[in-house]
Amino acid sequence: MNSNKWVRRIHRWMSMAFTASFVVVTVVVLTQEEPAEWVYLSPLLPLALLFFTGLYLFVLPYARRWRGGRRVAHAE
Repeated sequence: MNSNKWVRRIHRWMSMAFTASFVVVTVVVLTQEEPAEWVYLSPLLPLALLFFTGLYLFVLPYARRWRGGRRVAHAE
């Protein structure tokens, strides 16, 4: 598997883990009377990883064009 597929897979699984854990936990903790301060900072690391992998995936098609790569036409 090439590196683009690995980045895609990591980004996909990180987004599911981020949504399932940090968002749900943050909402539950914030409903308490005195929420802990660490709750506000805990999603920052996975969010940063999502940002950089998403940015890489966003720029990938444009970088392919800049380098002069052409898409291969399917044989019919």
